[in-house]
Amino acid sequence: MKNIFKIYQKVLHKSIVPVLILGMAVTSCEKNIDLEPFNQVSETAAFKSPALIALTVTGMYQAAQLGFYDGAYRGYPFGAAFVQQGDNRGEDVVNVATFYQLTYTATYSPTTANNVHYWKDSYRLINRCNIVIEGVKKAATENVIPAALAAEYEGEARLLRAMTYHELLIHFARPFKDNPTAPSKGVPYFETPFTTQAAIDAGFATGRSTVAEVYAKILADLDFAETSLPLKAVRTGNFKLVRATKGAAVAEKTRIYLHMWDMDKVIAEGTKFTTGAMAGTYSLTADPSGPFVTPYANTESIFGMENSGTNNPGVNAALASQYGRRQLVCVSPIIWRNPSWLADDKRRADGAMTFKVSNVIFTNKYKDQTNYTDPSPMLRYAEVLLNMAEAYARKGDVANGLIYLNMVRNRALATPATQAYTAANFKDNVELLGAILVERRIEFVMEGRRWPDIHRLQQCPYFPINGIPAKLANGMPAGTAYTLGTPYTGALGTVAVPYSDFRFVWPIPQDEINANPTLAAQQNPGW
Repeated sequence: MKNIFKIYQKVLHKSIVPVLILGMAVTSCEKNIDLEPFNQVSETAAFKSPALIALTVTGMYQAAQLGFYDGAYRGYPFGAAFVQQGDNRGEDVVNVATFYQLTYTATYSPTTANNVHYWKDSYRLINRCNIVIEGVKKAATENVIPAALAAEYEGEARLLRAMTYHELLIHFARPFKDNPTAPSKGVPYFETPFTTQAAIDAGFATGRSTVAEVYAKILADLDFAETSLPLKAVRTGNFKLVRATKGAAVAEKTRIYLHMWDMDKVIAEGTKFTTGAMAGTYSLTADPSGPFVTPYANTESIFGMENSGTNNPGVNAALASQYGRRQLVCVSPIIWRNPSWLADDKRRADGAMTFKVSNVIFTNKYKDQTNYTDPSPMLRYAEVLLNMAEAYARKGDVANGLIYLNMVRNRALATPATQAYTAANFKDNVELLGAILVERRIEFVMEGRRWPDIHRLQQCPYFPINGIPAKLANGMPAGTAYTLGTPYTGALGTVAVPYSDFRFVWPIPQDEINANPTLAAQQNPGW
């Protein structure tokens, strides 16, 4: 395997408009196409006309959507992989086959394909973002495109760059609350594109930044994106969801500040959706299935990665393939039987939200098992509301915490008038916080959000998670394990991994360690 710099060196002077006709804007061609003709477009020429610039930006999204995995597309990082890895690192799903076994059982290594390609494709995407940022700035100064359009394109690139760096942090680094300023505990941070040999050589000398430094860069990118991107209303068609918007940048900020334990900032950013500049732009769908029934055109979804019948992560990665058609991952009885998930909750609905195979529960959030056109769910308004609920609860504000929790939960209840939470259900804000944390698990099950929560809750003063929780054994659960009425107390065949264990974080890939002497001295301890 090649390290990230060798990968970039290999593509020097070649196209950064990768397989242009396979981008989001055009989806009528076959995926398996000879790439060589497109290599005739250099990174310099790609920014010489408005049309080529637009295609180059589309290519950046394609890098986020498809990724690359030993000659095939596997959806790294945002086409599908972040959902599958985020789920399988947690306890609320069960890996029923061997496909995600190494992730599920925490038996990965510095050469394990999933975490190696997560790293490599994330940095490929970051490099693509950096090329776009540099290219559109130059194009604006040369009057190829207007300055406002260049800023918009830069905002798109900086949003994707920010989200990618956060993905790297939650898998390859310890949480922010652990020790954010500890030297060399974050990930390598690059803002200069690897389009010259000098840049590549400089990259070889670059080590890991601190966690705090990377978070500061992420926030700077998101602030720029918020300022430069349009509102959802300006976009048309699928672009309302699959192209970056101001709402996506602000929603991501509520997530980032939650990981940084800055609850005041979570509330300040979230309030932009409720009473601020974006009030009324997004709303919850009436039914919890709404974001998945019409995934490209609903009021709740804020940002997602587009897939089509001819442009998707394929049978070995597409969400509807892995979670639906092939039934490789199911909902765990651990969350299915949680007492807070009421028996008549609409999120249990057979057919709409779930389906059964021998009484084992699978998600039906990703419905197109033929063409795999479901978008990957990167940001939903429900998450913004639950981020705010948690922030208020942690600050001791039960009234507001309850309001935002109920906004999400009530639409899933059979009879909200009698089943909705009231202040009397909780003796204090800590009990309310516990309910909010469980609600996150229910609402976002099979959407990849469990691992990010496990990661950030290691230092929670009220509901700490010690490492990676124990989970059911790898394999198909018994149908009887899903019987409602009591919490699941059956066997947990996959043992917990304590936070102090080196396996809590993924190792830096071995080929990076071999190639970069700086990183070789900064490998995560224990690997």
